[in-house]
Amino acid sequence: MGDIDVNLAELVGSRICHDLISPVGAITNGLELLDMVGSVQGPEMELISGSVGNAAAKIRFFRVAFGPASDQPLGKSEIGSLLKDVENAGRLRVHWLVANAVPRNQAKLVFLALMCIESAMPLGGEATVEKQDNGWTVWGMADKLHLDSDLWKYLCTGRLPHKIMPSQVQFAMLLKAAASHGSKVTVETSSTRVAIRF
Repeated sequence: MGDIDVNLAELVGSRICHDLISPVGAITNGLELLDMVGSVQGPEMELISGSVGNAAAKIRFFRVAFGPASDQPLGKSEIGSLLKDVENAGRLRVHWLVANAVPRNQAKLVFLALMCIESAMPLGGEATVEKQDNGWTVWGMADKLHLDSDLWKYLCTGRLPHKIMPSQVQFAMLLKAAASHGSKVTVETSSTRVAIRF
């Protein structure tokens, strides 16, 4: 995957997220109106409302993870809101230990790293994001980790496994996006802990 491929992938990701967020937002608004007039209630309404909320959260997260990178800052409150919504939509709890706003291109790398870590936690777990002078550390802990050795080895060696599934694209995107910003990705794993540094 060359630089042109990465750029095209980012543009496609941004376009999809941009085109989906408006109709999902409209559905959310419609559900709120129905709730206000009390015309629809019960578990069916809760299921629809929860599903739409989860979809909106993932689209907002994916927009940062897969969209074009820039130096535009993302504030701590905006990142916190994104991560809280994603937590509600999934099984990964994220502790963001960075006090200041961060450039979108760095948030992109962190979000891709979080996606890699989440893929290793079939039963859920916790992740922590820290920034030091020499770079970022994103690490996760879970009672049970499922680590695809080829994918995690790829992050260290840069050698793509023979076949990447759509559910694994974040591994390829993380490495290529990091390289385009002059960062090297390193990984440490154990039976219950995984750490990604760049």
